[in-house]
Amino acid sequence: MSTETVFQTHLVLGYVAWLLCFGAYGLPWLRSLDPVAAQRAIATLHSFRFFGLVFVLPGVVGPGLPASFAMFAAYGDLATGVLAMLALLSVRSRPLFWLFVAAFNVVGTVDLVVDYYHAIQAGLPAHAQELGAAYAIPVIYVPLLMITHITAFYFLMRPRRAAARAADLAAY
Repeated sequence: MSTETVFQTHLVLGYVAWLLCFGAYGLPWLRSLDPVAAQRAIATLHSFRFFGLVFVLPGVVGPGLPASFAMFAAYGDLATGVLAMLALLSVRSRPLFWLFVAAFNVVGTVDLVVDYYHAIQAGLPAHAQELGAAYAIPVIYVPLLMITHITAFYFLMRPRRAAARAADLAAY
């Protein structure tokens, strides 16, 4: 099997496994939480995206990792992680919290979509060995990140109960 086929198989199976796991455990749990707690849980996961900086760390990734992919992926992840941390730090100021929740989800989703584009343009699937120790990020971690971004948007757009809106205003 070619490197490209193995990588693409890993990527698809990463989504399948996370969708099965998230559907059985993550989504029911998040639905049981109030909107702030659900978004805090998602923000906590995304606060670890600073780890994406490994894409520019020599010795962790191979020298053949395309710079067009590595730089954007690394700094997009860092920006998303910092915004997620700011959301967590601002939870007592609900308007600011919701602003940072929206921001880290928009920036994070754009980062992942553009990373997919850069990876395809650079032929990364055929050279996935250049990811080195960071290989697990796109095939295990990224599917969960994309799934939780979609979930966060779903929670942001669904109508909220009047009691939840009143609690947010009272916290302000």
